[in-house]
Amino acid sequence: MTSRRTAAVTATAVLALSGLASGPAFAHGSMTDPVSRVSACYAEGPESPKSAACKAAVAASGTQAFYDWNAVNIANAAGKHRELIPDGRLCSAGNDKYRGLDLARADWPASPMASGAHTFRYKGTAPHRGSFALYVTKDGYDPSKPLKWSDLEEKPFATVTDPRMESGDYVFQGTVPNKSGRHLIYSIWQRSDSPEAFYTCSDVVFGKDSGGGTAPAPTASAPSDEQIEDGQDESSVEHGGHGDGDASTGAGETAPAPGPSQEASHGAGHETQPAPSAEASSAAPNAPAPAAGSESGSGEVLAETGGDATTPYLAVGGAAVLAIGAAVLFGSTRRRRTQG
Repeated sequence: MTSRRTAAVTATAVLALSGLASGPAFAHGSMTDPVSRVSACYAEGPESPKSAACKAAVAASGTQAFYDWNAVNIANAAGKHRELIPDGRLCSAGNDKYRGLDLARADWPASPMASGAHTFRYKGTAPHRGSFALYVTKDGYDPSKPLKWSDLEEKPFATVTDPRMESGDYVFQGTVPNKSGRHLIYSIWQRSDSPEAFYTCSDVVFGKDSGGGTAPAPTASAPSDEQIEDGQDESSVEHGGHGDGDASTGAGETAPAPGPSQEASHGAGHETQPAPSAEASSAAPNAPAPAAGSESGSGEVLAETGGDATTPYLAVGGAAVLAIGAAVLFGSTRRRRTQG
């Protein structure tokens, strides 16, 4: 191999490794309008929830699942949501840690909902590029039975890619179908900068809630910023990548939500690019959106990272490899000039 070719190959390797060494990904969030089950129970307080449904969920899952309210995810989903999540486990995303969210009952705290235009809010405690798809349950939905994929309308009623952010929330519009009574809105947030995806179940009521023959369920409330900040110390979500999670689905845990001063950069090594305008996506809801850097309309940065399970390990030795690669490159260039 000539010295010129050696230098070119080395340069390519250095550039490739520089992308791999950008550090671990940080991505979390949950629907807050309408309020997701996990958000509602976290807002009630994991140690002493008020509603019967949240008490039952904590009894089934333990308190830690609700301190980790913003991490109902599958680390390697890559759009294969229906393949990875079995019927009856949609709200937990097949992750046994959140099994309490799958309890089939008609008294989950619910958000009032009306058909027509609605502004949705999704708390992004660590913002990233990606696409959201929202599904609503079919007419005749029975909340007292385990939720199945077939209970959802075939197509999402709202999809959006890289929506704008306001005060830490993704904000986007959607037109809610005409429904009545108790239903459920299921959201899928598929990141475009990694295969990771997040899932939520939001219980909603169109018109009056009959309570399924019992007293009407309480109205769901989203956690306040103070509650979110206070609970960060109790979070067990790992720094620097995905944990073991649920082996059957690939569900994993990612790094905890950064503080307000960190949300823009997510630590060293997270590169950002200028923001495109937010727009609705017409792509298939289960297909990851094309990756690109973004900055939200409110000035909060959506980080462009690689977020699969190998990233932390590559990042550890990335700097050293880059230094060696650079030395080889410069050495090859010097030899070529001397020989010339």
